Amino acid sequence: MTYPEPGYLGDTGEVSATHRPSDHEPELTYANGNTAHYLATGDSTDGLFGLYRWVMGPEPSGPGPHFHRTIAESFYVLTGGVRIYDGTHWIDTTPGDFVHVPMGGIHGFRNESGAPASMLIHFAPGAPREDYFEGLAAFAVSGPPGDDELDAFYLEHDNIWVDER
Repeated sequence: MTYPEPGYLGDTGEVSATHRPSDHEPELTYANGNTAHYLATGDSTDGLFGLYRWVMGPEPSGPGPHFHRTIAESFYVLTGGVRIYDGTHWIDTTPGDFVHVPMGGIHGFRNESGAPASMLIHFAPGAPREDYFEGLAAFAVSGPPGDDELDAFYLEHDNIWVDER
């Protein structure tokens, strides 16, 4: 493996770092109180990756088994216990645990611990996952759309649901 082709061709570097304070308000709060913090979006990283801090309350929540054709997804548990599906069984993770799921890898995650939990979710390349998260939040308020509209929403956002194996 080698380094990719240079993406910056200047000789002096440039001032371009960004900072997000830890007390920044979340960009999205779900009806159940879960929050999503948009740390780095595909737009802000020129499509290289997306990074989100996902904070879950004590009530059970999270998606069941699914896969993506266009993005890899990784999880790094910050607090609490998160169950992550690896395609064959649910793994009980704890702070410091990391799970990487390549494109096409079946996965899911849930907080079923009865206590709050949080994790970082990383997508590569940086797809517009914010639209997906915001669409789900809207469904929680307005109620789910009809089957055809819901299928189109999942297809648009590269979410293919599967049964547990």
